[in-house]
Amino acid sequence: DVQLQASGGGLVQTGGSLRLSCVVSGFSSDDYAIAWFRQAPGKEREAVSCIDASDGHTYIADTMKGRFTISKDNAKKLVYLQMNRLKPEDTAVYYCAAGNYLARMLNEYPYRGQGTLVTVSS
Repeated sequence: DVQLQASGGGLVQTGGSLRLSCVVSGFSSDDYAIAWFRQAPGKEREAVSCIDASDGHTYIADTMKGRFTISKDNAKKLVYLQMNRLKPEDTAVYYCAAGNYLARMLNEYPYRGQGTLVTVSS
């Protein structure tokens, strides 16, 4: 079974940084993609970033370009989301999800992990 576990959330001040980690298990090869989504209180879940584990292709949502970076360590089955210059509007529960190919829509990722809360204080 494919399983994912996100970690690294916490409380940070505006302008601060956090690095989220997602450990994935259950894939027999690197033919998978990992995506980060977030959901703020009262808002719909939105895509943040995704990465293809086999070729490293990435996607970052426009509102996060220049601040967030996604990376991977295939040997450790880890995907990281480095978040810099955080803003109060980045406050949300961040989830990682896995699928068989790179995509921007959450419904393309059938495997979902529990989220980690990021709170950015003003």
